[in-house]
Amino acid sequence: MATGFLPYGRQFIDEDDIAAVAQVLRSDFLTGGPQVAAFESAFAERVGAKHAVACSNGTAALHLASIALGLGSGDWAIVPTMTFVATANAIRFVGAEVQFADVDPDNGLLTEATLAEALDQAKKSARTVKALSVVHLGGRTVAMRAVSAMARKYELAVIEDACHALGSTFDHDGVAPARVGDCRHTALATFSFHPVKTIATGEGGMITTNDSKLDARMRLERNHGMTREPGAFQNSTAALDASGSVNSWYYEVQEIGLNYRLPDILCALGRSQLAKLDRFIARRRALAGQYDAALASLAPIVRPIKNDPARNPALHLYSVLIDFVAAGMSRERVMSELRARDIGTQVHYIPVHRQPYYRERYGEIVLPGADSYYSRTLSLPLFPSMSDSDVSRVVEALGDVLRGK
Repeated sequence: MATGFLPYGRQFIDEDDIAAVAQVLRSDFLTGGPQVAAFESAFAERVGAKHAVACSNGTAALHLASIALGLGSGDWAIVPTMTFVATANAIRFVGAEVQFADVDPDNGLLTEATLAEALDQAKKSARTVKALSVVHLGGRTVAMRAVSAMARKYELAVIEDACHALGSTFDHDGVAPARVGDCRHTALATFSFHPVKTIATGEGGMITTNDSKLDARMRLERNHGMTREPGAFQNSTAALDASGSVNSWYYEVQEIGLNYRLPDILCALGRSQLAKLDRFIARRRALAGQYDAALASLAPIVRPIKNDPARNPALHLYSVLIDFVAAGMSRERVMSELRARDIGTQVHYIPVHRQPYYRERYGEIVLPGADSYYSRTLSLPLFPSMSDSDVSRVVEALGDVLRGK
């Protein structure tokens, strides 16, 4: 039996990754160099998008997406409440407001029905909804064709929060599967490279889009609103020398921007990790399959989340639904006793509408699907370096805890 503490998630770094970073450390550029464009190009090709913009983290990606869409004061954006708080915070960063949507109680995902409910509530409250954030939770994807069709009907710009779903696919009209991040249904898609995600850069993010104007806006915003492009200069007198050539030192700040750049060191790590993505996904799927089979012995108290056969998730999380009432013990007790057995677990997530900041801003909101999912969910360890025996160890320990052993 495997020993040692098993966290719910962990990065996988090998000698290729270390060598890629070391090569940059020996080069002329630690930031602002060629690795940034190389990572962006490789990422765009991998997901099938025209453009990819690297940035400092997944929250920065969501913020840049909100800026690029022009959201601001007086606007509202629909956000499913079952997500990390950054999805909603990014809307607030630009001064817009959040209309929380409910989710499917059995998988935590936004649905056509819960989106329709949120739109109806917004209409009753005379709110001007301009955008929708779609969250792929744990790697499982929202039914994008149906949800995006509804968004188009209401003229909503769609941000795809794909921070959990790099490598996930879903069917599209009977042709080749759509890839999360190819933006065939959305204006923008955002990704995170935090250590527990499918690939890691330590901290890091990416936004993909097929819209050249959105791409240009995000590149401007991530670098202080500063441009060195001669065609974009507004003050030609200051920009040009006596011969009409651009002064080599000249740049313009045309709006207030941010420093959301991702350095070459981390982009090199990202490129190296991206090359291993298929291997990471295959291992995660194999481990999930072992969990699915082993957890049958704990039914009906413990239930794996079902996958839609039309979608093929690259799981970032392995979350299960546990009937803690039927088990006769609290979730905290289960988590504590598993930790005592060196097994880490986590809850993804506390519904964002329950957080004090949002309760104070919008009052009490009733979202029963999210409350049901939240009350039962628990994320078990899942990462590529886990062994088959680690899965057996987790399931055996969970069974013992639930049986009071």
